[in-house]
Amino acid sequence: MAYRIALLGGSYDPVHLGHVALGGYFANLLQVDQLRVIPTGLPWQKATLKASSQQRADMVALAFAGQPFSVAVDMQEIARGAQGLATYTIDTLRNVRDELGPQASIAFLMGADQLQRLDTWHEWQALFSYAHICVAARPGYNLATAGLPPAVAEAFSKRLATPEQIRNTPHGLTYLAQDFAVDISATQIRAALQRGEQANSLIPPLVLDYIEQHHLYKS
Repeated sequence: MAYRIALLGGSYDPVHLGHVALGGYFANLLQVDQLRVIPTGLPWQKATLKASSQQRADMVALAFAGQPFSVAVDMQEIARGAQGLATYTIDTLRNVRDELGPQASIAFLMGADQLQRLDTWHEWQALFSYAHICVAARPGYNLATAGLPPAVAEAFSKRLATPEQIRNTPHGLTYLAQDFAVDISATQIRAALQRGEQANSLIPPLVLDYIEQHHLYKS
Protein backbone atom coordinates (compact mmCIF):
# COMPACT_ATOMS: atom_id res chain seq x y z
CA MET A 1 0.00 0.00 0.00
CA ALA A 2 1.32 3.44 -0.95
CA TYR A 3 2.28 5.98 1.69
CA ARG A 4 -0.47 8.54 2.33
CA ILE A 5 0.12 12.07 3.50
CA ALA A 6 -2.01 15.19 3.91
CA LEU A 7 -0.55 18.69 3.80
CA LEU A 8 -2.15 21.62 5.62
CA GLY A 9 -0.55 24.97 4.89
CA GLY A 10 -1.35 28.33 6.40
CA SER A 11 0.02 31.43 8.06
CA TYR A 12 -1.19 30.24 11.51
CA ASP A 13 -1.14 33.76 12.91
CA PRO A 14 -2.46 32.34 15.19
CA VAL A 15 -3.37 28.69 14.68
CA HIS A 16 -6.93 27.97 15.86
CA LEU A 17 -9.36 25.12 16.44
CA GLY A 18 -10.64 25.35 12.87
CA HIS A 19 -7.20 24.38 11.58
CA VAL A 20 -7.04 21.45 13.98
CA ALA A 21 -10.54 20.29 13.04
CA LEU A 22 -9.85 20.50 9.31
CA GLY A 23 -6.60 18.57 9.62
CA GLY A 24 -8.20 15.91 11.78
CA TYR A 25 -11.19 15.55 9.49
CA PHE A 26 -9.10 14.76 6.43
CA ALA A 27 -6.52 12.73 8.34
CA ASN A 28 -9.32 10.37 9.32
CA LEU A 29 -11.19 10.49 6.03
CA LEU A 30 -8.12 9.70 3.96
CA GLN A 31 -6.54 7.38 6.54
CA VAL A 32 -3.22 9.15 6.20
CA ASP A 33 0.09 7.93 7.56
CA GLN A 34 0.94 11.51 8.46
CA LEU A 35 -0.57 14.99 8.59
CA ARG A 36 2.10 17.53 7.75
CA VAL A 37 1.35 21.09 8.88
CA ILE A 38 3.26 23.77 6.95
CA PRO A 39 3.52 27.33 8.32
CA THR A 40 4.13 29.85 5.57
CA GLY A 41 7.38 31.75 5.30
CA LEU A 42 6.84 34.89 3.21
CA PRO A 43 3.26 34.44 1.93
CA TRP A 44 3.08 36.71 -1.10
CA GLN A 45 -0.71 37.19 -0.81
CA LYS A 46 -0.72 38.08 2.89
CA ALA A 47 0.00 41.30 4.74
CA THR A 48 2.77 41.42 7.33
CA LEU A 49 2.45 38.62 9.88
CA LYS A 50 2.14 39.53 13.55
CA ALA A 51 3.95 36.57 15.14
CA SER A 52 7.46 35.49 14.17
CA SER A 53 8.09 32.38 12.08
CA GLN A 54 9.34 30.43 15.10
CA GLN A 55 6.39 31.53 17.22
CA ARG A 56 3.92 30.41 14.55
CA ALA A 57 5.68 27.05 14.26
CA ASP A 58 5.68 26.68 18.05
CA MET A 59 1.95 27.40 18.18
CA VAL A 60 1.25 24.82 15.47
CA ALA A 61 3.19 22.15 17.37
CA LEU A 62 1.22 22.93 20.54
CA ALA A 63 -2.14 22.98 18.72
CA PHE A 64 -1.69 19.57 17.13
CA ALA A 65 -0.03 17.85 20.10
CA GLY A 66 -1.70 14.66 21.26
CA GLN A 67 -3.60 13.86 18.06
CA PRO A 68 -4.43 10.17 17.46
CA PHE A 69 -2.43 10.25 14.21
CA SER A 70 1.09 11.22 13.24
CA VAL A 71 1.62 14.98 12.89
CA ALA A 72 4.76 16.79 11.75
CA VAL A 73 5.50 20.50 11.45
CA ASP A 74 7.19 21.10 8.09
CA MET A 75 9.53 24.10 8.21
CA GLN A 76 10.50 24.27 4.53
CA GLU A 77 8.46 27.38 3.71
CA ILE A 78 9.79 29.18 6.77
CA ALA A 79 13.32 28.21 5.68
CA ARG A 80 12.71 29.68 2.23
CA GLY A 81 11.27 32.81 3.80
CA ALA A 82 14.40 33.19 5.93
CA GLN A 83 16.34 33.39 2.67
CA GLY A 84 14.04 36.14 1.41
CA LEU A 85 12.20 33.83 -0.98
CA ALA A 86 8.43 34.03 -1.47
CA THR A 87 6.25 31.11 -0.41
CA TYR A 88 4.65 29.24 -3.30
CA THR A 89 2.63 26.08 -2.73
CA ILE A 90 3.82 24.57 -6.00
CA ASP A 91 7.43 24.62 -4.74
CA THR A 92 6.38 22.89 -1.53
CA LEU A 93 4.48 20.19 -3.41
CA ARG A 94 7.43 19.55 -5.70
CA ASN A 95 9.71 19.14 -2.70
CA VAL A 96 7.35 16.74 -0.95
CA ARG A 97 6.88 14.71 -4.12
CA ASP A 98 10.64 14.48 -4.60
CA GLU A 99 10.97 13.34 -1.00
CA LEU A 100 8.23 10.69 -1.02
CA GLY A 101 8.50 9.41 -4.59
CA PRO A 102 5.98 8.93 -7.40
CA GLN A 103 3.67 6.42 -5.70
CA ALA A 104 2.79 8.26 -2.48
CA SER A 105 -0.71 9.71 -2.19
CA ILE A 106 -0.32 13.42 -1.40
CA ALA A 107 -3.42 15.45 -0.52
CA PHE A 108 -3.24 19.22 -0.18
CA LEU A 109 -5.99 20.55 2.11
CA MET A 110 -7.71 23.92 1.90
CA GLY A 111 -10.88 25.78 2.77
CA ALA A 112 -13.49 26.90 0.27
CA ASP A 113 -12.25 30.49 0.51
CA GLN A 114 -8.86 29.41 -0.83
CA LEU A 115 -10.50 27.54 -3.71
CA GLN A 116 -12.24 30.79 -4.61
CA ARG A 117 -8.84 32.39 -5.26
CA LEU A 118 -6.99 29.37 -6.59
CA ASP A 119 -6.48 30.89 -10.05
CA THR A 120 -4.32 33.62 -8.45
CA TRP A 121 -1.86 31.07 -7.06
CA HIS A 122 1.52 30.68 -8.74
CA GLU A 123 1.33 27.88 -11.35
CA TRP A 124 -1.98 26.76 -9.88
CA GLN A 125 -2.82 24.33 -12.69
CA ALA A 126 0.42 22.44 -12.04
CA LEU A 127 -0.68 21.65 -8.46
CA PHE A 128 -2.66 18.66 -9.75
CA SER A 129 0.51 17.13 -11.16
CA TYR A 130 1.89 16.73 -7.64
CA ALA A 131 -1.07 16.33 -5.29
CA HIS A 132 -4.79 15.91 -4.83
CA ILE A 133 -6.75 19.00 -3.81
CA CYS A 134 -9.21 18.44 -0.95
CA VAL A 135 -11.54 21.26 0.07
CA ALA A 136 -13.62 21.69 3.21
CA ALA A 137 -16.83 23.68 2.71
CA ARG A 138 -19.84 24.64 4.75
CA PRO A 139 -23.03 22.56 4.42
CA GLY A 140 -24.90 23.37 1.23
CA TYR A 141 -21.82 24.59 -0.64
CA ASN A 142 -22.30 23.95 -4.35
CA LEU A 143 -19.55 24.16 -6.94
CA ALA A 144 -22.01 25.24 -9.62
CA THR A 145 -23.32 28.19 -7.62
CA ALA A 146 -20.24 29.12 -5.58
CA GLY A 147 -19.09 31.76 -8.04
CA LEU A 148 -15.74 30.10 -8.63
CA PRO A 149 -13.53 31.37 -11.45
CA PRO A 150 -14.62 29.31 -14.51
CA ALA A 151 -11.19 27.75 -15.02
CA VAL A 152 -11.04 26.67 -11.37
CA ALA A 153 -14.58 25.29 -11.40
CA GLU A 154 -13.84 23.24 -14.50
CA ALA A 155 -10.48 21.94 -13.29
CA PHE A 156 -11.88 20.99 -9.89
CA SER A 157 -15.18 19.49 -11.05
CA LYS A 158 -13.74 17.18 -13.68
CA ARG A 159 -11.37 15.64 -11.12
CA LEU A 160 -13.92 14.92 -8.36
CA ALA A 161 -13.26 11.55 -6.74
CA THR A 162 -14.06 9.42 -3.71
CA PRO A 163 -11.84 9.28 -0.61
CA GLU A 164 -10.91 5.72 -1.57
CA GLN A 165 -9.72 6.83 -5.00
CA ILE A 166 -7.64 9.59 -3.44
CA ARG A 167 -6.14 7.21 -0.90
CA ASN A 168 -4.98 4.88 -3.67
CA THR A 169 -3.89 7.39 -6.34
CA PRO A 170 -0.75 9.58 -6.17
CA HIS A 171 -2.19 12.90 -7.38
CA GLY A 172 -4.55 14.70 -9.73
CA LEU A 173 -7.94 14.22 -8.04
CA THR A 174 -10.21 16.49 -5.99
CA TYR A 175 -12.61 16.06 -3.10
CA LEU A 176 -15.21 18.42 -1.65
CA ALA A 177 -16.27 17.87 1.96
CA GLN A 178 -19.67 19.54 2.29
CA ASP A 179 -20.25 18.77 5.96
CA PHE A 180 -17.50 20.84 7.50
CA ALA A 181 -19.05 23.74 9.38
CA VAL A 182 -16.12 25.37 11.19
CA ASP A 183 -16.06 29.12 10.61
CA ILE A 184 -13.18 30.75 12.47
CA SER A 185 -11.11 33.69 11.28
CA ALA A 186 -7.58 34.37 12.52
CA THR A 187 -8.20 38.05 11.79
CA GLN A 188 -11.19 38.06 14.15
CA ILE A 189 -9.18 36.20 16.79
CA ARG A 190 -6.35 38.75 16.66
CA ALA A 191 -8.87 41.58 16.97
CA ALA A 192 -10.51 39.92 19.98
CA LEU A 193 -7.16 39.34 21.69
CA GLN A 194 -6.16 42.93 21.01
CA ARG A 195 -9.35 44.06 22.76
CA GLY A 196 -8.48 41.83 25.71
CA GLU A 197 -11.38 39.46 25.07
CA GLN A 198 -11.28 35.74 25.81
CA ALA A 199 -10.77 33.34 22.90
CA ASN A 200 -10.98 30.03 24.76
CA SER A 201 -13.58 28.62 22.39
CA LEU A 202 -11.48 29.43 19.32
CA ILE A 203 -7.88 28.61 20.27
CA PRO A 204 -6.42 25.41 21.80
CA PRO A 205 -5.60 25.99 25.49
CA LEU A 206 -1.85 25.38 25.07
CA VAL A 207 -1.74 27.92 22.25
CA LEU A 208 -3.67 30.47 24.28
CA ASP A 209 -1.15 30.03 27.12
CA TYR A 210 1.70 30.53 24.65
CA ILE A 211 0.10 33.71 23.27
CA GLU A 212 -0.27 35.12 26.79
CA GLN A 213 3.27 34.15 27.83
CA HIS A 214 4.77 35.82 24.77
CA HIS A 215 2.41 38.84 24.87
CA LEU A 216 1.30 38.29 21.27
CA TYR A 217 -1.46 40.22 19.50
CA LYS A 218 -1.56 42.98 22.08
CA SER A 219 -2.31 46.56 21.11
